[in-house]
Amino acid sequence: MLPQSIDPTLATALSARGYETLTPVQTAVLEPHTAGRDLLVSARTGSGKTVAYGLLLAETLLGPESRLVPAGPPSALVIAPTRELAMQVQSELQWLYAGARVVSCVGGMDPRAERRALDNGCHIVVGTPGRLRDHLERGALRLATLGAVVLDEADEMLDLGFKEELEEILDASPKSRRTLLFSATLPRAIVTMAGAYQRDAMRLTVGAGEAAAGDIDYRAVRIAPSEVELATVNVLRFFDSSAAIVFCSTREAVRKLHANLVERGFNVVALSGELSQAERTHALQALRDRRARVCVATDVAARGIDIPDLDLVIHADLPANPDVLQHRSGRTGRAGRKGVCVILVPHPRRRRVEQLLRTARIEAVWQGAPTAEDIRARDEAKLIEDVIPAADASEQDVALAYSLMAQRSPEAIAAAYIRLARARMPAPEDLADSEPEPRAYQPPNGVDQRDVPRPGFEDAAWFAIGLGRNKNAEARWILPMICRRGHLTKSDIGAIRIFERETRFQIIATAVERFEAALTKGDSDGGKIHRLDDNEPPPQRDRNTSSSSHRKAYGAPREEGAPPPKKKFKPKFAPPAGATAADKPAWRPESADGPPAPWKKKKKFKARKAN
Repeated sequence: MLPQSIDPTLATALSARGYETLTPVQTAVLEPHTAGRDLLVSARTGSGKTVAYGLLLAETLLGPESRLVPAGPPSALVIAPTRELAMQVQSELQWLYAGARVVSCVGGMDPRAERRALDNGCHIVVGTPGRLRDHLERGALRLATLGAVVLDEADEMLDLGFKEELEEILDASPKSRRTLLFSATLPRAIVTMAGAYQRDAMRLTVGAGEAAAGDIDYRAVRIAPSEVELATVNVLRFFDSSAAIVFCSTREAVRKLHANLVERGFNVVALSGELSQAERTHALQALRDRRARVCVATDVAARGIDIPDLDLVIHADLPANPDVLQHRSGRTGRAGRKGVCVILVPHPRRRRVEQLLRTARIEAVWQGAPTAEDIRARDEAKLIEDVIPAADASEQDVALAYSLMAQRSPEAIAAAYIRLARARMPAPEDLADSEPEPRAYQPPNGVDQRDVPRPGFEDAAWFAIGLGRNKNAEARWILPMICRRGHLTKSDIGAIRIFERETRFQIIATAVERFEAALTKGDSDGGKIHRLDDNEPPPQRDRNTSSSSHRKAYGAPREEGAPPPKKKFKPKFAPPAGATAADKPAWRPESADGPPAPWKKKKKFKARKAN
């Protein structure tokens, strides 16, 4: 049941929208002690903040008998960091306040049309800081009658550098206004701004101390560094979501991944800052209309975008910090719906991701990427489930089925159905983690493995790459990475030996020149590769042998069961000739006044800074 304190007009709009109860943040802002006060609200992404401050605006927008005040200069102003979020806020407030005039002012749209809309009068203005300041300076945006200002995703606006624009807009608005500040996080800069522009503000933190959204199932998927695109394909195919967003860190990465997914047959759109507003609007609308099922986007889409039934988020590129992780992931699992968040983790970045998850207080399930066999098994099960029972089919469909059975065998009809169904699905990819671990060469019995190279690799050259056990290096993903960077096949690569900070590998003599030429043309992502000066195979470390650097650092290994070596006494100075253990105190230099003075460590004096 909706609270009785909600205005009847708004309660009707909420019920028509499917609201039976309010979310925690919406309930918190409607408590009696918040009436008329400035608020500083912190709540996680997807908690319903837009409707929350929409309900708070009722005190400003609705007059006696729950009627809207006459349209004129705006009574309420909502400032959002991005165009997409501003357009979405406009849509949300439009259905909440049926009959209200809600004007949007965002970059990329026709400013003349916006000025005409402002001149014709409105109730609410929703815009981005830059465009709002432009209208304010040109005299099109008049704030004299403003009763409330809302800063939505305030932390993001400061991160984007809109501090000056926000200060100019707030300074131009009446001092008696009500200032509502909503944000997913409350860094120091936000608290400072709140203290400067709010009056006796009440701070509300909803969900403090909670882990990330419980409606999101987090998966950390281990992949090879060079297989981000292939792993993205398999994740999309395995979960088969009705709508998904794949996040990349740069525009170039968005273009590349979008082109690869289109080539593989996905219905996909792109969303990045280089697109015009019309192109971005069309991309989001295609996702909402189900004309597209996948959106490849930069972090511009991580704030405030709400796609109905979006149940899958993929981090193709790792988020920069925990806040970005939560904002990206918050596109799914919204308003009580379930969602899946997949983080693609290249093996060398695992420690960073673990720290990222700990900081964000997220419990993720670690797993390998879905294999082609997993996807095919899932497809087969879905093919059987999708067969509609005859009782639910129309008479025309049943008649066509009998006609087909009269002309074709049941096996031929079923095979045709399977072939058509699979033709609509992009093929899964074979990943390095889904292949068996490369098997080491086994020499004849009685022969030391280190003394006998694999057949064909007697004159092979040794190379090294700066990835070792400290970067979680494994042969199963080092091998395909070397093949791609050096334009080789697996048969051209011999032994692979992983050390603490590097991995050494053999290249067959006939492919060395081609390998080195490919390295000069490619990039150095994943570690720099160089040829070893000495082509002798590196030592094979085990429990009874060690490299020279390991022996120097830790000493020669002792046999099993042998006692640990005793520490040798090393005097700090040489005793005089002929001295014995009884004369040990006399070895120290004598002081001028009596017994030998003990040796003292030399004190280190720090130079004082000049005043």
